[in-house]
Amino acid sequence: MPTDIRRPAAAAHAGPAAGSTARRAGRAGRPARRRPPNPLRALALTAFLLFFVVPVLWLLLAATKTDDQLVHGDPLSFGSWSGLRHNWQALTSYQGDAIFLWLRNSAVYSFLALAITLCVTIPAGYALAMTEFRGRRTLLVATLVVMLMPNATLVVPLFLEINAVHLAGSMWSVILPYSFYPFGVYLTYIYFSTAMPKELLAAAKLDGCSEFGVFRRIALPLATPVVALVGFFSFVANWTNYFLPYVLLPDSDQFPVQVGLGTLLNNVPQFNPTVGSLEVQRPELALATLLAITPVLVVFLFSQRFLVAGMLAGATKD
Repeated sequence: MPTDIRRPAAAAHAGPAAGSTARRAGRAGRPARRRPPNPLRALALTAFLLFFVVPVLWLLLAATKTDDQLVHGDPLSFGSWSGLRHNWQALTSYQGDAIFLWLRNSAVYSFLALAITLCVTIPAGYALAMTEFRGRRTLLVATLVVMLMPNATLVVPLFLEINAVHLAGSMWSVILPYSFYPFGVYLTYIYFSTAMPKELLAAAKLDGCSEFGVFRRIALPLATPVVALVGFFSFVANWTNYFLPYVLLPDSDQFPVQVGLGTLLNNVPQFNPTVGSLEVQRPELALATLLAITPVLVVFLFSQRFLVAGMLAGATKD
């Protein structure tokens, strides 16, 4: 009898808890209801999409039109393949294929500066992050200050320095300033400070590996994402730089494509009424702009996997 009395009491005591557990299990078994999409978020994304996509689409279509169609026709309508062919022939015949010379100059300046940048930036960021030496903090602060300064403020000091060593007017007057990339040093410093396992580097040193051997054999292979990230940003900055080559390069045969686009713009009659025989129409200018941005797009498409990995490196820790 006592046993019979306790069992119902225990069952009564466990009843609410068991019922609550059953209800939770039932709710967990049911599929979660989807929240309706936020209309404000969708509206903001659509606005950003239109803001960035429509100008690029207009630029693509402008290269297929005549100047009259570009002004009086539908902005987002396709011109004709014959119009695109005519604009291509007119652009490539400008000053004896000057557009290809400018593209070649941009490629030479950008890739040579990129090679020097990677050879200097990655070891510098590693040294700032992994070694202790006198003046390290001062050097890091100086790197941050220079990184935050606008490029236009450095043109006059750079011109005086380049002129003092008699390099003004040569391709090195553009390549050497491009090669100093403080933002890349800072990115590399952040990566090695947050994402690089110091225990692994210490173990390599215990095994007899030198500091340079640790960097070359362990740190550098693990830093592939940040190397790609620094390389991409450096290439884009070099390719799109306008003001420094405009000041330092006096000869149009040495111009990169960005300065060349400025030359084409000055020869459009609607923007410069004093144009003589070197007349350039606006569809030809649009086609030249497409040629100027194509290399950056190609580099981005081939390196986007490494760019995402580099931007997310160090964001989380196990």
